[in-house]
Amino acid sequence: MTKKPFSMQTDLDMFIPASEQEKEYLVKMRPSSTFFKDGVKRLIKNKIASISLLLVIIVALASIILPMFWPYSYDQQLGLQPGKPVDPSYNNLAPFEYGRTEMNLMESGEEIFPHLFGTDALGRDYFIRVVYGTRISLAVGFFASIIVLLIGMTIGSIAGYCGGKVDLVIMRIVDIIYSLPDMLMVILLSSVLKVSLGPVISGTVLEKIGSNIISLFIVFGVLYWVSMSRLIRGQILSLREQEYVLAARATGAKASWIITKHLIPNSISVVIISTALQIPNAIFTESYLSFLGLGVNAPMPSLGSLTSEALKGMSSYPHRLVIPAVVISIIVLSLNLLGDGLRDAFDPKLNG
Repeated sequence: MTKKPFSMQTDLDMFIPASEQEKEYLVKMRPSSTFFKDGVKRLIKNKIASISLLLVIIVALASIILPMFWPYSYDQQLGLQPGKPVDPSYNNLAPFEYGRTEMNLMESGEEIFPHLFGTDALGRDYFIRVVYGTRISLAVGFFASIIVLLIGMTIGSIAGYCGGKVDLVIMRIVDIIYSLPDMLMVILLSSVLKVSLGPVISGTVLEKIGSNIISLFIVFGVLYWVSMSRLIRGQILSLREQEYVLAARATGAKASWIITKHLIPNSISVVIISTALQIPNAIFTESYLSFLGLGVNAPMPSLGSLTSEALKGMSSYPHRLVIPAVVISIIVLSLNLLGDGLRDAFDPKLNG
């Protein structure tokens, strides 16, 4: 039916449901997504961050898997045999070099697994010590970052949400810790705790971990949470006046519920970025403390202690210094680049 000009009659053709083809043409449908999924997609598109993440995963898996089937252990002295004097031919071997006994076995037709990086001054396979040292450094960095995250997030959330005198007291404590010289305090605390923790953990499960590593975790828990707490506090201060927080208060929700269900989930971007950037800082701190002799307990290696031991023979065996230094550099650089990629991917303010 043709509508007459200037007629007030409704045109029924305008209310016919659109077909599927018309919907696809007129409406550009987008699949539902979440903040985390969007962040992961942006992270994958960042080639540098993706390569860094892949490199960190490869190094971490290699440090876990390789010791399972490697024929040598990190504390095995190859020249030491029961009832026989120490064979000095195993000490300070160059890469792919063999000891006297191994050479005799090879001449008789037996296959001997090569020492890829040679051996150290005590005849221990250097490759497996580097691999095991990488595992220790990564584990210390990861768990220390988790400790910093838990303490910093808890204190920062309380300070930001409560405000007033609670915030004032906590921030003054943070300012006092910030005013302390980091390097000096880390060395002093590590030295004191190294001695005092020995008798306390003797005969317990923690004795296998060692007093040095436990003291490292305590140092991180005492000193390194302040940056995380300040970041979380700033985020909570900006979020606590939002309408959904006021609605939760009006319904009688407790402060702990509001913090865990509303404020921290909305601060997750800051948490992810700060934790990712804290891991290389923790690895570097562990490395220089081990370099100073305040790190892991011997004979357990770490990249810092391997570098420290290699200084004694730097002119004769430079590869023993270069290899752990290169591994530390690769790990720290990769984690820093990954942290930058996570910041670009998960920080809403940077997503134009």
